[in-house]
Amino acid sequence: MFRRPLDFLNSLPTRGDLVELRLGPLRAWMACHPDVARRILVETRIFDKGGPLYNRLRPLMGNGVVTCDQDTHRRQRRLLQPGFRPSRVADHTDLIGREAESLCREWRAGDRIDVSAAAMTLTTRVMNHVLFSDSLRGAAAAEVGDCLAVIVRGLFVRTAVPVDALFRLPTPANRRYRRAFDRVHAIVDEVIAERRRRSPNGDREDMLDTLLAATRCAASGITEQEVHDQLVTLLLTGSESPSNCLASALDLLARNPEAERRLHAEVDAVVADRPLPGPDELPRLTYTRCVVAETLRHRPPGWLFTRITTKDTTLAGHRLPRGTTVLYSPYLLHHDPASFPDPERFLPERWLPGRAIADPHGAMLPFSAGNRKCIGDTFAWAEATLALATIAGRWRLRHLPGHAERLRPAATLGPRSLVMTCEPRAHAPAGTAPGARSLAPRATAATRAQDSRTAGDNGADDV
Repeated sequence: MFRRPLDFLNSLPTRGDLVELRLGPLRAWMACHPDVARRILVETRIFDKGGPLYNRLRPLMGNGVVTCDQDTHRRQRRLLQPGFRPSRVADHTDLIGREAESLCREWRAGDRIDVSAAAMTLTTRVMNHVLFSDSLRGAAAAEVGDCLAVIVRGLFVRTAVPVDALFRLPTPANRRYRRAFDRVHAIVDEVIAERRRRSPNGDREDMLDTLLAATRCAASGITEQEVHDQLVTLLLTGSESPSNCLASALDLLARNPEAERRLHAEVDAVVADRPLPGPDELPRLTYTRCVVAETLRHRPPGWLFTRITTKDTTLAGHRLPRGTTVLYSPYLLHHDPASFPDPERFLPERWLPGRAIADPHGAMLPFSAGNRKCIGDTFAWAEATLALATIAGRWRLRHLPGHAERLRPAATLGPRSLVMTCEPRAHAPAGTAPGARSLAPRATAATRAQDSRTAGDNGADDV
């Protein structure tokens, strides 16, 4: 589980629908069949948020919508849901396109681009606007991205090896994790304090204003601490997972030329001479959405989750006492050939409309299911589709000579230091001139050297 987690997960279905395993001194049960996983997700009163993963996330995210228990979840979701309704997502489509275009405008033919860092820069900028109306200034936004990269590397090993004493030792990795942890919380507190000084009456339509307005209403039940917790939660989840999805999509397209060709053809036809894809083009980017769907199947950013039983129960024929840790893995379910034939192949076509049912067993769970399903799933679909279409309309990304796939699971799954070479597309939207020189500063994500600490096989990141 620690050294080769993806291979380990793929080996489990041969042992049954529910498999007992050990996480350090802890016994846990892994759901290996989609019906078992869906029962865990739907019966939230029996299988509540908990276990090693959420024990590690709660100090980071507090009592936010991701980590709160079932009793408080409904109230929190009702508070946040208006910000993620389809109408609000449509309002943000132009923003996503502009940020994606701004990022890749600075690339030059032949540049080596750290795609992982570029994707994180993009998603952090988008969340900065959605949450804070760009109150997070340039240097602070870049610092948040760097801190999140350190945090997600450390979270997985703290889940796989739930022995607290190891992580209290003053090792370099533990000190890095603590510094990043403290800095993210400090930055969010600074943004909240600045907003209270500059706009005390709420004149911005962003999540921060929504939360601060709720604190002025006694009936909402929201505290000052919960404002902080929700913002940290949304900043972390809204930046890290979408950036992994986008980087993985660009990586997988470079490995699959036919899928890349079909994507480019669709983008050229749908976007045509428009500078950017927008809300009118989004529903017509059918194959682009299929690429995103297959990326989420092949490499789900959220790849391993835990739950805790709140009462004695029976699951897949096994008696589980109260307090038992159960796990489910979208990666495992998405790579089971019983649900997805030829699961290792990247086949966006399997999601095209009119095709045979791509997921006959309901195993596709990139955003979870039930009433704890990701609150931002609609936003994430739109963001990934529009960002991918914007980049693909301008650039073709290629792996460096001798590149080998190095998937290193951490709290999320995706390429960690993916460096690629960019080639301008022959067809590019009007006014973008991919090879043209710009007077704007070059993107910080370009030409970054690969970090030797994150190179290697598919084991856990160095901590």
